[in-house]
Amino acid sequence: MAIVLKSTPLLWTRLAALACSCVAFSMAVHGARIQFRTGDFCIFCWAFSFAGTLLVLLVELFGLQTKAPVSWKNFPITFACYAALLCLSASIIFPLYFLDVSGAQSEIRNYRIVSTVFSCLATIAYMSEVSITKASPGEITGYMATAPGLLKVFETFLACIIFVFISELYERHDALKYCMSVYCICFILSAIIILLCIGECTGFLPFPFARFLSAYALLAVVLYLSATIIWPIYNFDPKHGGSKTRHSGCSSRGELCQWDKAMVVAVLTAVNFILYLADLIYSTRLVFVSA
Repeated sequence: MAIVLKSTPLLWTRLAALACSCVAFSMAVHGARIQFRTGDFCIFCWAFSFAGTLLVLLVELFGLQTKAPVSWKNFPITFACYAALLCLSASIIFPLYFLDVSGAQSEIRNYRIVSTVFSCLATIAYMSEVSITKASPGEITGYMATAPGLLKVFETFLACIIFVFISELYERHDALKYCMSVYCICFILSAIIILLCIGECTGFLPFPFARFLSAYALLAVVLYLSATIIWPIYNFDPKHGGSKTRHSGCSSRGELCQWDKAMVVAVLTAVNFILYLADLIYSTRLVFVSA
C-alpha cells in the first residue's frame, strides 16, 4: 500500500491541530485533576477532535479516499468545522470552571493553563483548516465546503447547545413545548442533510436537492422566527408567568439558574434564526444560479 505524503499548508495545519488537541487532553487527564461533567465534556472535545483528525490524516496518508464509505469532498471539512466549534467551546468553558478556582495547587494550575492554551491553538488550527478547504467562488466541490453547508454545521451545533440548556424549561407551557418542537424539527432535518451529503445520497431523493434545500431553509426561517418571538414572551413577560429581571437566587457562583438558561436559549435562538436566514439567501441563490 503506497504512502502518499505531500507537504502542503493543509497537511501542516492538520498536524498542528492533531498535536494541539493531543496536548490539551493529555495535560488535562494527566495532572489537571479534572472533576465534574464540564471537565469531562472538555476532555471529550479534545479527544474527539484528535481521533477524527488522526483518522483523516491516516486515510489521506495511505490514499484510501476512494475506498472510504463517505464523500471525501464533504467529510473532512465537516469534521474540521465541528472540531473547531468543540475546541472553541472547551477553550471558553475550561478556564471559566477550572482556572478561577482558589486553593488549587500551582502544579495543577499549570497543567490547566497548558490545556487552555493548547485548546485555543487547536481552535485556531481547525479554523485555519476550514478556511483552507472551504470552496472559493465558482469552485465545483462538495456541498459541505460551501457557505450553506458550513451554516448547517453551525445550526446543528447551536441546536445541541440549546438542548443542553432547555431540558428543564419547556414543560411549563404549551408555547414553550412548541419552541422545543421547532428546535427538534430543524435540528433533525439539518442533520439529515449533512448525513446525505457525507454519504453522497442526495441523488437518491425523488426531487431536486437544491430546491429541497431552499424549501427547508424557508421553513426553518419561519419556524425559528416564531420561536424567537414566542420563547422570550413566555419566559420574560410577567403576563405569561415570566420574569423581566434576574432573581436574587441566581447569584450563586459557578451555576446557571433557570432565568440564565432561558436567556441563553433566547440568544441562541435569535442567532440560529440569523444563520437560517443567511442559509435561505445562499440556498435560494444556489437554485437560481443552477437554473
